Amino acid sequence: MTPEQQLQSALSHHRAGRLKEAEEIYRQVLVAQPENSDALYLLGTIASQLGRAEESIELIQQAIRIKPANADYHNNLGVILTSARQTEAAIDAYRKAIALKPNYPEALYNLGIALVELNRTEEAVDAFRRSNSHKPNAAGTLNALSLALRKLGKFEEAVDFSRQVLKLHPENREFQYNLCMVLIETGRKTEALEVCRKTIDLDPRDAGAISNAGNILRDLGRLEEAISSYRQAIALMPQYAEAHSNLANVLADSKRFDEAIASYRQAIQLKPDYAEAHSNLASALKNKGRFDEAIAEFRQAIRLKPDLAETHASLGNALKEIGKLDPAIDEFRAALRLKPDYPVAHSDLILALLYHSASDTTIIRDELRAWNRQHAEPLQKLIQPHSNDRDPCRRLRIGYVSPDFRDHVVGRNLLPLFQGHDHSQVEIFCYANVVFPDALTEKFRASSDVWRSIVGLSDSKAADLIRHDRIDILVDLALHTGGNRLLIFARKPAPVQATFAGYPGSTGLKAIDYRITDPYLDPLEITENCCSETPIRLPNSFWCYDPPAGGPAVSALPSQTSGFITFGCLNNFCKVSAPAVRLWTQVLKAVDRSRLIILCPEGSHRPPFLDLFEREGINTNRIELIAPRSPRDYLELYHHIDVGLDTIPYNGHTTSLDSYWMGVPVVTLVGQTIVGRAGLSQLTNLGLPELIARTPEEYLQIAAGLANALPRLVEMRRTLRPRMETSPLMDAKLFAHNIEAAYRQMWQTWCAESTP
Repeated sequence: MTPEQQLQSALSHHRAGRLKEAEEIYRQVLVAQPENSDALYLLGTIASQLGRAEESIELIQQAIRIKPANADYHNNLGVILTSARQTEAAIDAYRKAIALKPNYPEALYNLGIALVELNRTEEAVDAFRRSNSHKPNAAGTLNALSLALRKLGKFEEAVDFSRQVLKLHPENREFQYNLCMVLIETGRKTEALEVCRKTIDLDPRDAGAISNAGNILRDLGRLEEAISSYRQAIALMPQYAEAHSNLANVLADSKRFDEAIASYRQAIQLKPDYAEAHSNLASALKNKGRFDEAIAEFRQAIRLKPDLAETHASLGNALKEIGKLDPAIDEFRAALRLKPDYPVAHSDLILALLYHSASDTTIIRDELRAWNRQHAEPLQKLIQPHSNDRDPCRRLRIGYVSPDFRDHVVGRNLLPLFQGHDHSQVEIFCYANVVFPDALTEKFRASSDVWRSIVGLSDSKAADLIRHDRIDILVDLALHTGGNRLLIFARKPAPVQATFAGYPGSTGLKAIDYRITDPYLDPLEITENCCSETPIRLPNSFWCYDPPAGGPAVSALPSQTSGFITFGCLNNFCKVSAPAVRLWTQVLKAVDRSRLIILCPEGSHRPPFLDLFEREGINTNRIELIAPRSPRDYLELYHHIDVGLDTIPYNGHTTSLDSYWMGVPVVTLVGQTIVGRAGLSQLTNLGLPELIARTPEEYLQIAAGLANALPRLVEMRRTLRPRMETSPLMDAKLFAHNIEAAYRQMWQTWCAESTP
């Protein structure tokens, strides 16, 4: 038998999977013809199939030295090098194959796969496109192209290629899954759910697809359906840790925290190294007020997966809530080092800086500018001209964007505005990022002309919707608080954009033109260089207080029965700074036998906090730490407080309004930031400037003076609620009129300055 005949015989064995027989014959050929490149190449292929990668590479390289112009040799060498994780060498082999045979679709496809492996995705997309041009409708290439485009954020094009591959293979569940995921990333979650359900129709026992449907339903706010999907997946596959964790996520969304905690623990029992489940368990524990356990779980998640940026940010928020601002800020910065394009963590950092006593206007301004530069400026190229009717006097289309059209402190403060709007002058559009609507949500819906839920809608799609609605003035109601949609505003879908309500301050976004404020929060000499937006100062107050229906009545002054003065601070504990504690200890020293009530979560942070008072000479039996509680129980705490003590550098806002409503005066110290001037604004609007201190010494004098003037405190207790009711702080009609006048001013300025 000639070597050529032997080679054909070996190939027959090779193709039939009889590798040992084929290998033996290839070696016989090489004894007769040591320079037979095909025998070397095919022997190398068998070595690869048998897991002998180094031998395989050497044999194929020998074949290439003999016949360097064979493109197939180079391509298959690249395949073996890729399998051996020698990706750079593989890319070089693929490029040599393509240089020899430019219209070589398989080598182009293989090159693309190797480039993706090295995160050289732009180059990979080019390789896949060239492969597709030489061999159209190859399913693998179309799918790889879709995945690479998705990685680059080119979602719409990725959707197109995913649809093309599914036309060729409509029953391929992997391709359906890929289309589903890219639809989710484009915000087209209803379409994604349809694709996911087609996958389930092909295999009703596909627990992964059923769980994925639950993920989409959760994103759409259809929580009970999501729970049902996860339970179905778990019934099919009880050991499916991810489904247990996903079920826990939606139970936590539904505020069923005890059930969520149990499901997270089940996921962790099945998969102890499941970092995401540890992190989510920590979040559920935090929501139950179990901060020590939560922080331990966050740290365990980080030990398991140190590069999980979201966990660092969540740990930062847990630390912030127990007043540990320095380590919280460290965690937010760690999250941003891991994931620079993480606007949520960057917003969390900004809020922490607002609370921190070492932050001045310059520090806050610089971080706001960094947020804008990192997250908003790259979207400037998407801003388009606006063709709104420039009639300065016509009815205006006002769009409000908020996650807080619900029973939330911001929602409760905004409802009087919405109910007071003059709909002959303004048409109200609500763009609600409300995942869990409630009874207050329905009141907002009833007070608006057009209601749009943007839950699950991408920033891009939401901006397109707003532009299509031809909104004249778009108003952000969150700033950097949770659930904000500032990246919608970065795309400037409306000609005029403003921010308001979340807290008095700046977003830092150049794309937002105005911030609504008041004269006391925003004196020119304090804020002219620290904010990116132009201030529009309402004549009176930034706030319009809406007291809780059915809330408790004002009680008698507690010191009349207790025989001692009780000071109190029921603000968020993260506002309780070391400078505030030092000031409060001076007040306690000045007022004999006085006590201090502070709202403080339970946990191991309490003893070190009490030590701050002990070191200042205050016996800790004079300090009562009370855990956060339900809204009504929280208001009833004011029945035990004679005088409120404001926090620095971030004053109480709604908490102080609650205090006045419950008949408890609050002593405030004017700060150097906008959020530190809330007490000044509120007390000025109440007509009580005598409670406003400009220095720590004045703060001490005012607080001690009140404590030593019981008849005055009794009178304040009796008159504060009626004073609130007749002040600008509760005049909803005036407030709505002032806001609408501000909108008209903004609009007329745009009409005068813009050109069609």
